[in-house]
Amino acid sequence: QVQLVESGGGLVQAGGSLRLSCAASGRTFRGHTMGWFRQAPGKERDFVVAISWRDGSTRYADSVKGRFTISRDSANNTVYMQMSSLKPEDAAVYYCAASSWTGVVPNTTNGYDYWGQGTQVAVSS
Repeated sequence: QVQLVESGGGLVQAGGSLRLSCAASGRTFRGHTMGWFRQAPGKERDFVVAISWRDGSTRYADSVKGRFTISRDSANNTVYMQMSSLKPEDAAVYYCAASSWTGVVPNTTNGYDYWGQGTQVAVSS
């Protein structure tokens, strides 16, 4: 099993920044691909960004390109997502996810095996 714990959510004004963290643990965590999804009330869970632990390749949703940046700390099994220029439409519960897939970084929920509990991001206009 892989356990994922997110942190860093909160309330921010439009145009502001937040950094989310996701710490992975568990005896079976061996360099999974790590990603972030988000889900607004009444909407589906959407892909945001992901990073391959194997080679560091990344994949971004078009809606966040140029504003969000994903990075990893391999020594601490932690992935970060720096969110800048936040918009009201970025408000959602953000979920960290881990995938055992070692190919192209997946961008659908089906591509991920483990999920965190979610952290709320609110953006005021």
